Amino acid sequence: MSVGDVADNEIDVVESILRSLDPMGTRTARVLRSTIDQLYDGQHTGRFRWDQLYKTEKTHCGTLVEINFQREFRFDDGAAMDFQIGGIEVDCKYSQRIGGWMIPPEARNHICMVVSATDGPDPIWSLGLVRTRNEWLNMGGNRDSKATLNDRGRSAIRWLWKDAKLPPNVLLQMPDEAVKKIMEKPSGSKRINELFRLAQGRIVRRTIVATVAQQEDYMKRVRANGGARTALRKEGIIILGQYDSHAKIAEALNLPIPGPGDSVSIRVVPAGGRAPGAAEISGSYWRAADPSDPVIAAPDLPNV
Repeated sequence: MSVGDVADNEIDVVESILRSLDPMGTRTARVLRSTIDQLYDGQHTGRFRWDQLYKTEKTHCGTLVEINFQREFRFDDGAAMDFQIGGIEVDCKYSQRIGGWMIPPEARNHICMVVSATDGPDPIWSLGLVRTRNEWLNMGGNRDSKATLNDRGRSAIRWLWKDAKLPPNVLLQMPDEAVKKIMEKPSGSKRINELFRLAQGRIVRRTIVATVAQQEDYMKRVRANGGARTALRKEGIIILGQYDSHAKIAEALNLPIPGPGDSVSIRVVPAGGRAPGAAEISGSYWRAADPSDPVIAAPDLPNV
């Protein structure tokens, strides 16, 4: 029996509850994405990268992860640790780097939920459970006597999700030159227009719109009636949102399907009839444009 297979009935219970609450890991991923975005506070700061944060903000990330997990999953308060899950005390430890979790003396021999998430062009996250036995710890010499997991301790982690995909930050997926071109525009409206010109075919989340617009009414800059949908229509670009009809259009055009608060843009041209890769919009068929296609004004989108 390997170290990672050591029986632990309490970990079995906690794992079962976590998997029942979030079978696919989508809720956990959403919490981690929103927590990182909460730290960036892009609407007010324009920040969208981890290296733009102050050291104190990075340190605070673990506390926010704990708070936001409890809000999302409604875990009971722990008597000794952060949570009670199924009546079992569980401490929550976050580190951007796997293995970087700091275990305080009071958490030893308890179950720790160890969490990691990294933002970047291909962001990933992991979450596992481990009992922090003394023999599985590197006892540090720091003032607060915190320890890290040693090799045996890291091998003992029961991973519920390992290197899973985190909802991406589109600004980190784009070339630096494109991001600079977006952010140097003199107004929120012009920055949003440039974002949807240059980020075609990619999911743009609400927080990215807020970061680029840096205005209180940032989603207004996306909509029709004066927003980017109106401004870019003459360039042949449509911006699909979370409406059911938009999801069907996105699927037909082989685009990622926008979820709540998401948008995705694409330049389109008439398809000449029903065909693979064509979507019906406003009574006619349209397809994603090739670079050589002429620019033709895009059709009006349904608003339901």
